[in-house]
Amino acid sequence: MARPVLLFSGPWTDLPLAELAAKAADWGYQGLELACSGDHLEVQRALGESEYTPARLGLLGQHDLQVPVISSHRVGHAVCGPIDSRLQPLLPDYIWGDGEPEGVRQRAAEEMIATIRVAQKLGAGVVAGFTGSPLWSQVTGWPTPSPQAIADGLRGFAELWNPILDVCGECGMQFALEVHPGQIAFDLYSAEMALDALHGREEFGFLFDPSHLHWQGVEPTEFLQRFSDRIFHVHVRDIALTLNGRGGVLNSYLPSGDPRRGWDFRSPGHGGLDWEGIIRGLNAIGYTGALSVDWKDAGMNREYGAADACQFVKRLDFEAVPRPDDQVFQ
Repeated sequence: MARPVLLFSGPWTDLPLAELAAKAADWGYQGLELACSGDHLEVQRALGESEYTPARLGLLGQHDLQVPVISSHRVGHAVCGPIDSRLQPLLPDYIWGDGEPEGVRQRAAEEMIATIRVAQKLGAGVVAGFTGSPLWSQVTGWPTPSPQAIADGLRGFAELWNPILDVCGECGMQFALEVHPGQIAFDLYSAEMALDALHGREEFGFLFDPSHLHWQGVEPTEFLQRFSDRIFHVHVRDIALTLNGRGGVLNSYLPSGDPRRGWDFRSPGHGGLDWEGIIRGLNAIGYTGALSVDWKDAGMNREYGAADACQFVKRLDFEAVPRPDDQVFQ
């Protein structure tokens, strides 16, 4: 059976959910990865207003859209990431408050717990997002961090996230960290370290987005093989490297869409990723969850791109053959 194709609503929060839902259904999507931003999903309203969650489900149901995954990237990052002015426009005012870092982190952690409970009410099985990282500034910089500093940072991450994961366990939810530069896990080895810091607890796994691995030089299928039982969600987004000897993969402070960048995102099927190899890799590990289009391409009309991406993923998502020990091979 083909995996459901979702549209991640995070890049579309400038549109009301009612408008986006109608468009997504017309484009052929089977559901949304619903972001906790804009009017798409307001966590405190969902907790405090008895009619809010049924109304959201009713709206999506009118378009035959499912909601198996909730996204809380922005708030999740604030749990143990650096708190500075860049975050203020991304967080609700009641979380930012006066901007004092410890207060922001505490309120972000409380909001993540609330988000897990709301996801349960919506019938979702996965909350996806970021964790933040107290270590990211030490990854490529100087002075080189000591082993003790790395150990302390990982321990601090675990102390902040274990209470949130406890609530995941209570609610039967999974948390999928998007493996991404700026987060506690950004490649295969850092993902191993994050899991070790949490003592391998079963509620914690990964959102696999091959685009973030590709530009770092990490082979996406290696990540799938290593974490075959920890892939809780998948993003579909393409990427193109255009290294010309003048800049590198860190992109020289240049914004998305600038042609001088060393890499930029592309609509699925219009970049350099080996999508057939990735689907084969997902088949090999038995992944049966959703494929969620995280659409971003500065050089393409986004409505055309979102519709094209949906059809691309549906054509791409071929079923695996039976295992060699199945009847057909005997």
